[in-house]
Amino acid sequence: MKFREFLKNNIVIFDGGMGTLLQKRGLCPGEHPENWNLTHPDIIKELHLEYLNAGANVVTTNTFGANILKFSEEDLEKILFAAVENAKKAVCESSSLKEKFVALDIGPLGKLLKPYGELDFEEAVSIFAKTVTIGTKFGVDLVIVETMNDSYETKAALLAVKESCDLPVVVSNAYGEDGKLMTGASPHAMIAMLEGMGADCIGVNCSLGPKQLSAVVDEYLEFSSTPVILQPNAGLPKCINGETLFDVDKDDFALEILKSVKKGVRVVGGCCGTTPEYIKAVSDILADVKPLEIENKNISVVSSYTTAVTFGERPILIGERINPTGKKLLKQALRENNVDYILNEALSQQDKDVHILDVNVGLPEIDECAMLKTAICEIQAVCNLPLQIDTASPAAMESALRYYNGKPMINSVNGKQESMHSIFPLAKKYGGIVVALTLDENGIPMDADGRFEIAKRIVSVAEEYGIDKKNLIFDALTMPISADKNAASVTLTALKRIRDELGCNTVLGVSNVSFGLPNRDTVNSTFFSMALTNGLSAAIMNPHSNQMMSTYHSHNALSALDENCTQYISYAAENVQDTASTVNVSKADGSSLKQAVIKGLKEQAAKITSDLLITMPPLEIVEHEIIPALDTVGKGFEKNTVFLPQLLMSAEATKASFEKIKIALSNSDVSAEKGTVVLATLKGDIHDIGKNIVRLLLE
Repeated sequence: MKFREFLKNNIVIFDGGMGTLLQKRGLCPGEHPENWNLTHPDIIKELHLEYLNAGANVVTTNTFGANILKFSEEDLEKILFAAVENAKKAVCESSSLKEKFVALDIGPLGKLLKPYGELDFEEAVSIFAKTVTIGTKFGVDLVIVETMNDSYETKAALLAVKESCDLPVVVSNAYGEDGKLMTGASPHAMIAMLEGMGADCIGVNCSLGPKQLSAVVDEYLEFSSTPVILQPNAGLPKCINGETLFDVDKDDFALEILKSVKKGVRVVGGCCGTTPEYIKAVSDILADVKPLEIENKNISVVSSYTTAVTFGERPILIGERINPTGKKLLKQALRENNVDYILNEALSQQDKDVHILDVNVGLPEIDECAMLKTAICEIQAVCNLPLQIDTASPAAMESALRYYNGKPMINSVNGKQESMHSIFPLAKKYGGIVVALTLDENGIPMDADGRFEIAKRIVSVAEEYGIDKKNLIFDALTMPISADKNAASVTLTALKRIRDELGCNTVLGVSNVSFGLPNRDTVNSTFFSMALTNGLSAAIMNPHSNQMMSTYHSHNALSALDENCTQYISYAAENVQDTASTVNVSKADGSSLKQAVIKGLKEQAAKITSDLLITMPPLEIVEHEIIPALDTVGKGFEKNTVFLPQLLMSAEATKASFEKIKIALSNSDVSAEKGTVVLATLKGDIHDIGKNIVRLLLE
């Protein structure tokens, strides 16, 4: 039986830990466990066999760290061949009557990806792909990507698997005690990205014991429409009399696994500290338990590397400021490759509490493909909001989707056959919510019926590509009432029908309605209110318009979407000065060095430092600007309001500032005695990310 078929109707049991068992059999500190596939094949086969006879359905190859960063390509091929053969021999020799499968095991690379580390995303994809390509040709049944603690590396690994083979793929992440990945991703954000990319099973492994991971597992079960895997540690390790022991015994472990299965977990197993005895306890306790049905949660969601945004719960605001249409300063910035301007626009809109940022860099005189990729990567380095990738170029769209860290909005597709056949395959491969425009080869229908019929056709074609309507959001197209007095009513009627009859989410670019009219904000905010009343799910709008924001917060308060009117009161308190004005922000708050460091703006930090050095001594800049900024970032990191990527980008901004300060100091009489700092990592340990973070901050 194929693994996907077996997964549909059965509880699946994976094996348990490998490293701790090899240590007990003589694996030396610093020795690569993957080499044991060649030097001690009988021991590896024996461990696989013990797990199978204990009741496991799946054994994972001893290839957790097998990649070309650690081994030559020739040695890698030998190791992978031996690893798969050892597992397959165990399957053949097992006395268990259960269905049995071999999974190629893929672990993390031990390096942070750019912009937080030195490894390029495509390089990471290539490294993973090499292991997958070689490993799968030897005859495995599935691939498991496990113990990933960074969303971007997880995407690189999953993309490599999907592009290298058509085998089922299980993806499992390692969450900390705060319920997030090391780089800040929430379970909901990971679910959005991994489901969007088509993983067959997703979930949690390593890091903690089963009870400590229960809250993370519950979040997976709440939001995932994909089977969920749980492979926890046997609790936390303790060193007793020189021996590493774990604090959850096999019976308690099995009881906790049973609780999770009864909630809906479909795939279980163990990680560090678990043994064949643990897997036998799990197998025995689940012997008569039937799996719960996997439900389609029907959730429309986009995500960044940390945050998931769900459509339908309350209206979503999409900041429109990174779009050159009608914006001279942004056009100039794009021509001059002024990325700092784009980052300031992103951060200023984030400060206004929008939920998603639209990113459009389309100018005919620039390389849109390269600029869009740059903008997406740079914005995600300093801002944790999901992005709407906005381009008419399929090539630029794919480049941006490939590098995007999360599940984006894809703007856009329309009813033209060419458009659907270009965009839907990209959405299927990379995941995303697709903005669908209600126009086709005949243009934009003048009536609501015509737009509704195009929407129906788009839903039908999307289904042919395997794209559920929960991953479509329809734009009924806002046209200017200055040109057609019925334009607003046609749009609103089409919007309401799409929402009510098709059950799909809707989005509008609100400000088009007032084109050619004076006092546009008044018209825009009134139309925005009408659209919200007719079921608008999301608005592409200017968050610096007080009238628009007042309308939004008022609507939420009046629609019982704002508990105790808390957000309305907070907004009103901050904006009492003039609710009728629109603030045209071309530069984000925080032109001080302190704010540039806090927000991780490298180029801006360097420029401000150069300006300050004209009138301010170098060490005063350090004392009054840089140290307070790092203190603010550090406190945010401790409180889990700032995550590792933001911490590292602040460090990079600090580094850019210090480069200017070092030059100034070298030209002055100021000198200070420097100490020596030694950093070390356990030989052979791939988990040296902590050391690299400390090094960067110290530098």
